[in-house]
Amino acid sequence: MDYEQLLEARGIKPTSVRILILKAMLSYPQAFSLADMETALDTVDKSTLSRTIHLFHDKHLIHSIDDGSGSIKYSVCNPHCTCELNDLHVHFYCNRCKKTFCLESISIPRVQLPPNFLLNSVNFVMKGLCDQCSKFAT
Repeated sequence: MDYEQLLEARGIKPTSVRILILKAMLSYPQAFSLADMETALDTVDKSTLSRTIHLFHDKHLIHSIDDGSGSIKYSVCNPHCTCELNDLHVHFYCNRCKKTFCLESISIPRVQLPPNFLLNSVNFVMKGLCDQCSKFAT
């Protein structure tokens, strides 16, 4: 995978720290929090990590998820995502393992708003047990 190309495609100057952070983000099979990144990259200064997450978010390299857990989660966007309303997808929060998953194949359903209501963001989170935790449900 060409990490520099991923960064440059979003208008982000590749640096060794940004590449390291992106590589760590891409290693997560599910959404991750700032605390997850701080643990995984304990040698990276916390303020540098926080600034990089904000930069990646502002440049639409990652998107944020408020799953109701009290901690904002992040996930790397696919290469074609512009984080517009049409790109938004459903997220799933597992009540047992506390992981949040992007369900990119499930689009957020369109909702007809009353006249003069203007939509600028949507947060669609389903909660239950993920495929691994549901195996142990009784």
